[in-house]
Amino acid sequence: MSDTEPAERVPADCPGCGDRTPHEVLKPGGHATVRCTECGHTHKIEVERPETAEVDVVVSQEDESYPTTLTANPEETVAIADEFVVETEEAIQQVRVTAVELDGERRVEEAPLGEVGTVWTRVVDNVGVNVTVHPNGGRREETRSLKVYVPGDFEFTVGEVERFGDDEFEIEGVQVRDDSEGYRREKFDHEGDVVFAKDVKRVYARDETSTAWSAW
Repeated sequence: MSDTEPAERVPADCPGCGDRTPHEVLKPGGHATVRCTECGHTHKIEVERPETAEVDVVVSQEDESYPTTLTANPEETVAIADEFVVETEEAIQQVRVTAVELDGERRVEEAPLGEVGTVWTRVVDNVGVNVTVHPNGGRREETRSLKVYVPGDFEFTVGEVERFGDDEFEIEGVQVRDDSEGYRREKFDHEGDVVFAKDVKRVYARDETSTAWSAW
């Protein structure tokens, strides 16, 4: 162990001072050699390591999906809409659970990680949001679609004007994703309603210079 790495510490009963104290692990293993931090007595103990489960995770971002793994307590429960951080070859990313699959490909709302075969997720720290923009005085078939890329905690507020590059529009309504929690309904169209980008299924808007046209 290098001088810059702190020694691992575990609680243990010390035969030297007779108390349960923190001990430095001098030699790890099933029967580890440890030293009491209170009296300096060195002895051997059996160090119990918590059981862990390694679960396959599929991460989706836009049209791409890639695998990684999650290591955690097998008794810990994972559920749809849970969020956690995973490390992939691409980056360290915040993801949200979209499906929980047991061995045998049976899908459930939630389950202990020890029983889970695959956790399906999507990236939520940076997201692409679909926007439908209605034209100024034109026909509905002239409606155009675009996608804007924003942080997951970006707020889309009904009634506010947003500008992305050459596109400027007023938000008329927001449809919420099925895997989102904490929202009273699936569609929001009252002025001042706010939805985080990571929860948005689609934003409905009109050109800043157009007359209002309801999307609902």
